[in-house]
Amino acid sequence: MYAVVGCTDCANMWLLSDPDRSKTATCSRCGRRHQTKKLRRFFESEDRDAARQARAALLAKKHGDSEAFSQVAHVSELDRQVEESGVEDREYLEGSGLDADEVFDAGERAERGRASSSGSPDRVTAIKNAIRAGDRPTEDEIVAAATEHGVPADKARNLLEKLRRRGEVSESGGRYRLL
Repeated sequence: MYAVVGCTDCANMWLLSDPDRSKTATCSRCGRRHQTKKLRRFFESEDRDAARQARAALLAKKHGDSEAFSQVAHVSELDRQVEESGVEDREYLEGSGLDADEVFDAGERAERGRASSSGSPDRVTAIKNAIRAGDRPTEDEIVAAATEHGVPADKARNLLEKLRRRGEVSESGGRYRLL
């Protein structure tokens, strides 16, 4: 089941899959977390493409472009046209004067290096681990623990704030916990 839902703060519309199974949904534009049962459902369907088409039609109507939208192919047809019209990675790289094989090999080496590098977690994981390790730690305690894992202090503070805004972390009285 797919539903086209809208944010009550910024009027963004998005597709929500299995709206009856999830308790909350986060707006991709403003980051507001909503209870799914309270979200207005503009359209519901078992077919994802039908829901995508309905969202596109609603957005066109909202912006006064209904007439132009009626002349455009179905969303799934547009996807197919985009895939067929694109330039392959190899063709693009070679057209830019680069050796595609070297670029692909470098990408694979970078991925292998990232996966096996020093065993240190990525920055977000380092922040979450710091929160888990403490008993409702303060921002300074989290930043200190994250810097031990190679996260710069300013980046650690920014990531902590982003996690708080996204609703993954809760802050109360200067103390943090994972949600």
